[in-house]
Amino acid sequence: MPRSLAALAVLLLAACSGSPAATASPSPTQAGAGLPQGLIAYVTDKGVGVLDPATGKSSIVSPLPPGAFTFAGPVWGPAPNVAHPVIYFTVHDSRPPERRTTAGVVPYNWIFRIDPFAGTIEPIAASWDAQSNGPIGLVANAHYLGFSVGCCASYEVDALDLTRGPGPLKVLSKPPTQAAFFTEGVAPGNSGLLAVRAFGTGAWYWLNADAGVVNPFPLKLGPDDGPIAISANGTMVAVANLDQGATIQPINSSLPVGSPSTSGSAGQSPSPQASPSPSAPKKVNSRLHHPDGLSWSPDGKQLAMAVNGEIELYNVPAPDGPPARRYLIGGNVTGLSWSGSITDRSEVVLKVAAGPQSVVDALLAATKLPAKADTPANRPLTKVYVWQFDSSKTSPMETITDATESVLAKYPPMPAEVVFHHWAATDAWALLGGCYRYRVVVTGSVAPVASTIGLTSNALCSAKPSSSPSSS
Repeated sequence: MPRSLAALAVLLLAACSGSPAATASPSPTQAGAGLPQGLIAYVTDKGVGVLDPATGKSSIVSPLPPGAFTFAGPVWGPAPNVAHPVIYFTVHDSRPPERRTTAGVVPYNWIFRIDPFAGTIEPIAASWDAQSNGPIGLVANAHYLGFSVGCCASYEVDALDLTRGPGPLKVLSKPPTQAAFFTEGVAPGNSGLLAVRAFGTGAWYWLNADAGVVNPFPLKLGPDDGPIAISANGTMVAVANLDQGATIQPINSSLPVGSPSTSGSAGQSPSPQASPSPSAPKKVNSRLHHPDGLSWSPDGKQLAMAVNGEIELYNVPAPDGPPARRYLIGGNVTGLSWSGSITDRSEVVLKVAAGPQSVVDALLAATKLPAKADTPANRPLTKVYVWQFDSSKTSPMETITDATESVLAKYPPMPAEVVFHHWAATDAWALLGGCYRYRVVVTGSVAPVASTIGLTSNALCSAKPSSSPSSS
């Protein structure tokens, strides 16, 4: 393609973007070349970025306000009806929370998805969380997104099926009836095996998201090891070590044949069964402190590490020593993920999406109590009723105007309560994106006030988008 026509194609693509926040960004690689080496997603205090390992060029694709959010990820994964991988990450609102007599935020955990080729950001789910700092250990493959969330000894493991549209998350293990686990890695491809480390004992297991059981882990890893990254062919694992860089060794990431236990059983979990290794683990820059993240190149010939605030690339195999390349030196990089090959795009143009803060703040505005209910005298009397419905089709819940006895008997609401100056749904990951909407009635201390809200929009999927709650 002549240079002038290529430039025109970039301008036309930017002009046709459906997102007002999307802006064209210079392509990390030449248009038409595709991305056989994939892209490296990373996060800094400035936002979520993308690095092209072929050129070393990087750019922020979703900005973050410094200090506002606690972040986990990023990771690459599939999305419904999209032919290329997209970026997933989580945030926890770490701004000062509201109190009885002071303004502030209601702290939520959020799962977001960025399409860096379309320049769009989409909320997947939100969960009120006043106890923890948000999800940790975010991992993903071609099937599942998984993470740990909680506090102290009560970490649970949740998973989201990335092959389906918006829907509830799956709880894989939840104390006190099941063990507390930290997610440390995931088997590649469509596998349902999440590598987890038990709280307290430090023992390692496969947590099987497909079957809801715990399986033996094939290697003997320590309580201070992790996170880990498994190569795309499932035969090699890189393990972050405490103050000793990383090590690489063979692994069998196929489904174990041994008898599983009930998912997350704290007292009956099988002991880890180490498989004989044909060679000693290979050290990768053993002088490093603990890496924050590791990820393999699509061909398994390079290992990327987020360490010391930068991205370091190591050739595999190579002697124990310094990296082959360093990027974003002094950039405060805290996490990374290397995508698979992206070769099905004739024109590769990255576009900048909006940051997550506008979506987070929109939910805070939509869940604020009516002024007359938000008084010291009326707050204890205020009742909140919330119904979830799919707005892609007609639902009788979308027209509810009062929480009468007959309505409550016919349409039981989801758990919700008043949180000082806002209300919140109390179940974990109760608020979902996509076409899910929530009919809300605030009453008790005031005449019934009804509205419809959603994470992606307050309007129904078939209606014109609205930036404010639709009231009736």
